[in-house]
This record gives sequence, C-alpha cells and structure tokens, in this order.
Amino acid sequence: MKKIKTTVDETTGGTILYNVPFPKNIESLKEMSPIIIKQPYSIDYIHSYGQDSPWFAGLSNKKLLGTKCTACGYVFATPKLSCMECGKECDWIELPQEGKIHSFTVCHFGAEAFLDQCPFILGLIEFEGANTLLLTRLIGFDPQEANLKWVGQKVKAKFRRKSEFKPTDVYFIPA
Repeated sequence: MKKIKTTVDETTGGTILYNVPFPKNIESLKEMSPIIIKQPYSIDYIHSYGQDSPWFAGLSNKKLLGTKCTACGYVFATPKLSCMECGKECDWIELPQEGKIHSFTVCHFGAEAFLDQCPFILGLIEFEGANTLLLTRLIGFDPQEANLKWVGQKVKAKFRRKSEFKPTDVYFIPA
C-alpha cells in the first residue's frame, strides 16, 4: 500500500518573529495590534524593448545608435521611430563615441539600484551632428568637486564588458 504524505516539510527559512503578543483571554484579540513583518519579494518581469531593441543590441556590441529623420534630417541621440519635428519615419544611424558635456547634475539620492552609489553624476552629452542630447552616467569625475568648467569638456563612451541590456550599459568618462 502506497503511503500518502500527511505533513508539510519544515524548512530552515521563514519569517523570524520575537515576542509575538498573544493575550491570555481570547476575547482580547480584537484589540491586538497588527503584526508587521518584512519579507523579500521577487518577480520575473518579462517585457519587450520593442522599437528600441536595436539601441540595446548596439550597446551590447559597443555601438551608440541614434536615429535620423528620412525627410528633414533631424538627428536624435535618443532614438525615435518617427521624427518629433515633422512626423516622418526615422532610420538608424551610428553616433560618434565621443561628445561633450552639455550639462550635468550631482544626484545625492537615486532609485534603489543606485542608492549605494550616491552621490553620482548624470550628464547630458551632445554629439557632433546630433540635434538632441543623451542622458547618461558620468564616471571619473568627483561629485564633491562639481564645477561648471566641466560643461563643454570632451568625454568618450565606455561600455560594460557584459551587457545587462539596460541604459546603464553605457557611461561616459573624460576623453
């Protein structure tokens, strides 16, 4: 005869609580304060980069891509499927890997992924021949020494050795 399991396996994990209040009188449970716990949460999020997929493929191959309007010639450092000036279709182009700092900010607070890197510097990079700017991390500059003399300084793109297919796969350092 097959034995059917009648218990749940115990684990060494779980939530650890100390001194959980429980009244001696069950009628007092309505006045009990709520138990508050901290618990890790993880989820696999599946999404598509859609029309921006070539940009991420470019980063993973150490190339910066932009788009250029097929009608008016407007060049976007952040790719667009359609021109924001005239509405016509854009084609993919390769951008130079060197540019200049147009402006920057020192971030003393950031999203959870960047909290351990605060303060960090975000810069808007301008490229020869491009009409728009690229927002990216500036590395190799001291946030404590931020200076307007950085504006106009030449910078060059660096790419993560192992692409994570994120915008942070590219950053800029002094040229």
